[in-house]
Amino acid sequence: MKTTAFLILFALSLSADILISPQEAMALAYKDATQITKKNILLTNEQTQKIQEEAKVKLSTKIYRVFKAQKEDKVLGYGILINETVRSKNAVILYFISHDSILKGIEIIAFNEPPEYLPSKEWSSQFQNIETTKMLRISKEIPTITGATMSARSVTDGSRVAFALYNQLLKD
Repeated sequence: MKTTAFLILFALSLSADILISPQEAMALAYKDATQITKKNILLTNEQTQKIQEEAKVKLSTKIYRVFKAQKEDKVLGYGILINETVRSKNAVILYFISHDSILKGIEIIAFNEPPEYLPSKEWSSQFQNIETTKMLRISKEIPTITGATMSARSVTDGSRVAFALYNQLLKD
């Protein structure tokens, strides 16, 4: 009983304020989709190692949720949900990657930090039409956000994890 109560409290502490559901975000990103499915992926130790090397980021979990948008039998693209700690609280970002290995954009699904640290839509629009082979870095390809550098770093690091997950597990 104590274990169950602990797990519930732990899960609640990790939750963040939902801005939009992942399913709604997928439907908006892939308007032609006739089917959107979700799947949890549990990485093996070998997969974890490869993804960390490619992304140049230490993974905080081995469990990821991936959404797939299809029109009949044709895959339109994927949504990869990444949970990042910004300062001390969580942000959940959905990275939309098309079937031809291009980041279509991102959607911040949940954000528990103060609202002034939330990246703007204008800043987030930089994450469009980027090949998954690119290595996005803060202050290089992606500028920081004045007063919200940690948010910018979390979103940028998350993009590299999403790219590595896609390249290692979903591509082709």
